[in-house]
Parts: sequence; C-alpha cells; structure tokens
Amino acid sequence: MARPADDMDDTRTSSGEDAATESAVLQHVLALHPAQVTVAELTREVSEAPEEFAGRDAIERAVRDLTGAGLLHSHDSFVLPTRAALRFDELLNR
Repeated sequence: MARPADDMDDTRTSSGEDAATESAVLQHVLALHPAQVTVAELTREVSEAPEEFAGRDAIERAVRDLTGAGLLHSHDSFVLPTRAALRFDELLNR
C-alpha cells in the first residue's frame, strides 16, 4: 500500500529536522568540550522551544541517536563527545 505524497513529504521534513538538530547538538557539545554539558543545558541552549515538549524531545532524540552512532557518550544526565567525534572534529578543523 503506497503512502500519500503528503505523508512522504512530512517524513522527509521530519528526517531533515532531526538531522539538523543532531548536527546542532554535536557541534555544541564539541565546542564546549572539555566542559561537560547536561541534556537540560543542551535543551536550553540549542532548542528553539526549550519550554515545549517538542523542543525537549528533539534534543533527547538527538542525544540518543548520536550516542547510538558512537559520536556521544551519555552518562546520567551528562553528555560528552566520544574520541571518534573529537578526532573527526580535529580533522575538519585543520
């Protein structure tokens, strides 16, 4: 069963928004390193709507997905870049 075109556009838009949030979160964590940052701080500093559920959820999903991809470590409420993320950032900034 094919999905309507409108549903496919929403999926691409959501996927694009998720990728943009992941990028913003990763860049922010890398910029603050070696300082440790919490998910709550990331939400306040990166989210466009930190007081709304959707804004908090987007940051939490980004942290979860970046952790799953091996780019962030998440311990308790703290978020840190992995060695792989730090090395990649180092190579990009040469």
